[in-house]
Amino acid sequence: MDTLKVTSIKPLAESPALNSVPSAYAFNINPNEEADPNDPEFEIPIVDMSLLISGSPDQRLKIIHDLVKICQEWGFFIAINHGVPESLMNAMIDACHGFFTLPDEEKQEFKSGNDVLEMFKYGTSYNPATDKVLLWRDFFKVRVHPEFYSLYKPSCFSEMSMEFSKRSREVALEITRAISESMGLEPNYIHDAMNMDRGLQMLAANYYPPCPQPEHAIGIPHHTDHGLVTLLIQNEMNGLQVEYNGKWLTVDGPTNCFFVNLADQMQILTNGKYKSVMHRATLNNKAARISIAIPHGPSVDTIISPAPELMEKEGEAPKYLAMNYKEYIQLQRSGKIYMKYTFDHIRA
Repeated sequence: MDTLKVTSIKPLAESPALNSVPSAYAFNINPNEEADPNDPEFEIPIVDMSLLISGSPDQRLKIIHDLVKICQEWGFFIAINHGVPESLMNAMIDACHGFFTLPDEEKQEFKSGNDVLEMFKYGTSYNPATDKVLLWRDFFKVRVHPEFYSLYKPSCFSEMSMEFSKRSREVALEITRAISESMGLEPNYIHDAMNMDRGLQMLAANYYPPCPQPEHAIGIPHHTDHGLVTLLIQNEMNGLQVEYNGKWLTVDGPTNCFFVNLADQMQILTNGKYKSVMHRATLNNKAARISIAIPHGPSVDTIISPAPELMEKEGEAPKYLAMNYKEYIQLQRSGKIYMKYTFDHIRA
């Protein structure tokens, strides 16, 4: 297989002759590393957002108190009762599905370079020209904040993505306020320190078609996200796995929920107190999975370092060197740290 010419996994996955994973996609998953979902130790935390937004002071305080342990131990939770209509979330998934079913030549109109500030990008795998293993996914990314951009196909996409991006941003900002308070800081601390009024927000959709040998390929290998917090929704198929206590746990949430990942800048800002969660996307042999990730980060020109207020409060020295956010993203995308923690390269 000429990996330079691979433009989409979809035609390959839909080939009637396909009954095994091509060698270019070979990636073995160790079933012994997977957690037992029935083990109480691996019960994923659930945060009721309505108690943060409109609950009593005591209810809000309890959620903020719970967030300390969740952010320290998991770096991940499921957000429910967040106020984004289920109809909008489903319509957003349908719009993304509509894009992935377009003819390949139409999707190629959205292919672009590798600049951090690109308006949109469509592709397959990660970078087929350099990937050690090709990933069993097609994807697109659109920058939706501070400037809003959109795909112009399918026709419903622009209106849907604008509303969904706006509503999901409201949820993310509510989460950052609660996390600020959980650290004993003012509610707007993260928002202001990270210049989130100009913060980078993307809408990134992934299409994982059925795979004949799902244990021998991967959608996205283990990684952490580069921003502050990522919200994720999916269709009815599971596949997201998070690492907890050395095991991989498949995330299964209720309908109309957001999966919430803490990301690298949150770990850096909290000087390692809060955890950027390692996660990956696995496959199945039954039906296509579509996921939509909405990463929220600082402004690209923000220089991120451990919060001085926390250093003073805890009497700690910074564990991470200061770094410009755009440069951090470029480091993660460089391919030099494939499947490794990016922030290991900026430890003080």
